[in-house]
Amino acid sequence: MLLVLTNTTIVLIIATAVMFISSILAKKTILDREKSSPFECGFDPKSSARLPFSLRFFLIALIFLIFDVEITLILPLAPIMNFTNIKSWIFTGVFFLIILLLGLFHEWNQGALEWAP
Repeated sequence: MLLVLTNTTIVLIIATAVMFISSILAKKTILDREKSSPFECGFDPKSSARLPFSLRFFLIALIFLIFDVEITLILPLAPIMNFTNIKSWIFTGVFFLIILLLGLFHEWNQGALEWAP
């Protein structure tokens, strides 16, 4: 029991000493507020928080999210086809892809995919 208490005390002393030494040797200064402030997706942390958000960036992110979810829905179709009726799964996959491509062409025609105006 005494050995465990001694080892615990030694470990606590070493850990405290290492934390104290690292805080002394760190190059972090109080005057550097930009490094200690949170980073919010490229927004300047020192400007107003009520600046308008880029709607074009939001639309591109939303389209990426839709296609990312689409990949997770299509990938399981291949292993499932081996265990069930192949015709129904092929019809389901093709129908899903057609709806997705129609949505993509609609976004393209509306100009949502153009980054520069």
